[in-house]
Amino acid sequence: MSELARKSCVPCAAGAKPLEGKALESLQEELGGGWSVMDGHHLEKEYRFKDFAGALAFTNRIGQVAEAEGHHPDIGLSWGKVNVTIYTHKIDGLTESDFVLAAKFDEVDA
Repeated sequence: MSELARKSCVPCAAGAKPLEGKALESLQEELGGGWSVMDGHHLEKEYRFKDFAGALAFTNRIGQVAEAEGHHPDIGLSWGKVNVTIYTHKIDGLTESDFVLAAKFDEVDA
C-alpha cells in the first residue's frame, strides 16, 4: 500500500487554497500510476477492462471507497473503461485529499 493510500481524505479548511507549484508536482510524482494533472486543476485517469461488467464492478468498488472517504469524484462508465476525474469542488482545484483518493482507487482490485 502506498503512503498516500494509507492516509484519509480530510475536508478543506475554510479559506484553503488549491495546490500549485512544488507541492502539486511532489504529490503528482508520489502518486504516479498513470494519473495526469490537468491544467493544475484536476486529476484524470482511464482504467481499461475486458468488458462492461468488469468496468461496472470496478465503478461500484471505487464508489464505495469514495463514499467511505466522503470525497466524491466524477466517474464515467462505458464499455470496457472507467474514466475518473478528481478535484475538490469546494475550492475548484486540487488538495492532498484528491491524491489520497486517487491512490486508494489504484489499490482497488481492477
